Amino acid sequence: MMDSTIKNNRFMKTFLIISFWIIVWQIGHIIVGRDLYLPAPFQVFKRLGELTSEPIFWHSIAFSIYRVGIGVILSIILGAIIGTISGMYEIVFEILNPAMVAIKSTPVMSFIILALIWFSSSNSPIFICFLMCFPLVWTNTVQGIRSVDEKLLEMAKIYSVSKKQIIKRIYLPSLKPYLIASSLGALGLGWKVTVAAEVLSNPRYSIGGNLYASKAYLDVPALFAWTITVIVLSFIFEVAFVKMVNKKIGSAKR
Repeated sequence: MMDSTIKNNRFMKTFLIISFWIIVWQIGHIIVGRDLYLPAPFQVFKRLGELTSEPIFWHSIAFSIYRVGIGVILSIILGAIIGTISGMYEIVFEILNPAMVAIKSTPVMSFIILALIWFSSSNSPIFICFLMCFPLVWTNTVQGIRSVDEKLLEMAKIYSVSKKQIIKRIYLPSLKPYLIASSLGALGLGWKVTVAAEVLSNPRYSIGGNLYASKAYLDVPALFAWTITVIVLSFIFEVAFVKMVNKKIGSAKR
């Protein structure tokens, strides 16, 4: 009963917050007074409903999810592995750190243009997603490894604990919160940079390609509709990831 009440309160709170921003949006539409600049919420949601009835809408979403998924998963796996090695061995960190700083400092558009030269239009967004998310996961992983209690490591050496057990019992528990946080950040960032890469590379089926087409044809309601789609998908994936992590943590405690 208590859980049901809490869920109802959360739902009502979320509904009121969304309603508030839709009202603000409608007020903005009235003030601007031009659909070309800011269409009304009704126009956008009507256009979104029309898009959902078209097969290309679902094909575009499926291919964009595929690109984001591959890019984020690769960045998390390689970022965690290489970040762990970098955190444990200073020489590896010193070698890789300048590259990470350079990637984080370089404008995304520069990498997208280079990716269009190096890869096909369909694979460029995957590369960009990986390249932008990898430093985030790597940096957090290094911080997680370096936050390990030195006293625990000294005690493990005194009792001749194997390297495998040190990683499993000492490093991994310390690394877990950093890896979860960086994975969440990578999911959000992955959607942004992948869609941005799709806008320029314009593969056959993609959310970014449809965003560009909406801009080219001045279909502003569709532009807003596709943007809302990206926001909703990003939110769904982040919530699903958090629930999956919480479920695993709960089962591990039992």
